[in-house]
Amino acid sequence: MKTTVDLRTKQYLMLAAIVAVGGTWLALGVSSRDGNDSGSADGGRDGATTTSEVVSVATTVFVADTTTTAEVDLVGDEEVPDDCKIATRTLRVGDTGASVMCLQKALIRENRLAGEASGTFDGPTRTAVIALQREKSLFVDGEVGRESALVLGVWPEEQLDVVRTPPPPAGAKDSEGFLLSSVASAGAEAPPLPPNSGKGRRLVYERAGQRVWAVDKDGGIIRSWLVSGSQYNNELPGTHKVYSKSQVTTAWNGKASLPLMVRWLKTKIGAIGFHQIPVKRSDGSLYQTEDELGTRLSGGCQRQAKEDAEFLWKFARIGLPVVVI
Repeated sequence: MKTTVDLRTKQYLMLAAIVAVGGTWLALGVSSRDGNDSGSADGGRDGATTTSEVVSVATTVFVADTTTTAEVDLVGDEEVPDDCKIATRTLRVGDTGASVMCLQKALIRENRLAGEASGTFDGPTRTAVIALQREKSLFVDGEVGRESALVLGVWPEEQLDVVRTPPPPAGAKDSEGFLLSSVASAGAEAPPLPPNSGKGRRLVYERAGQRVWAVDKDGGIIRSWLVSGSQYNNELPGTHKVYSKSQVTTAWNGKASLPLMVRWLKTKIGAIGFHQIPVKRSDGSLYQTEDELGTRLSGGCQRQAKEDAEFLWKFARIGLPVVVI
């Protein structure tokens, strides 16, 4: 009987020792956690995991952070002013967030949408957009792009993104010997390339800034110039390739001649590409002035000054990458 008691006593003593050691490790773990705010996951230990690390990580589950935060999590939490502008190029059913709320506020302000702005592009919002598009003779698709947003006054100011360089001196040329237009610059005088705009010999077209760069194989800027791109959302972003060229062609509606056409995108109604400012077939006048380059005025193509169109005609070989941003 005494032997049994002694055995149990030993077991109790061993259990107490284990608890004591565990408590010590726990204290060490918590102390290590509290004293190290470096944010390093491995603590500089080459991936080795110690007991104190395991305990420290485990204890974080049970320690509540009492710091008050102000995360915006739910749709509708954003504060959207009445004079807001949308930050998304296209809004459609299912979209959520501040841009949708901005759109809905504009529709409500014009008595086109009932209720309060929810921040979710739902069925009633689409119905209101379609009614607007029909009334204003816009393309009817129930989505809000540039034209619909302009009518509602929620499209961002475009000229803020347009960089206008000083006109070059008369007779100024780029590194390949081509004359510069009044809206062109070359080499170090040109605005810098946008980030993530590809590598090697290519064209880069930034829609927001209405600007094109011709880049050599080493990444140097040969020249850069302003264009007048599309009023619509049909200039698809991504990397395309020049697939055909024409000395002169005709617009899809037959009303304009398009000199020095360089095509890079096919659409259902015709090609999109770079060309010289179009000429009216009825009277031979130009559709716009060179001073208006940098403003979206076309139905899809990118209009250029004469000197820039002549340069691009030579530079743009078939297969040349065209990076559209």
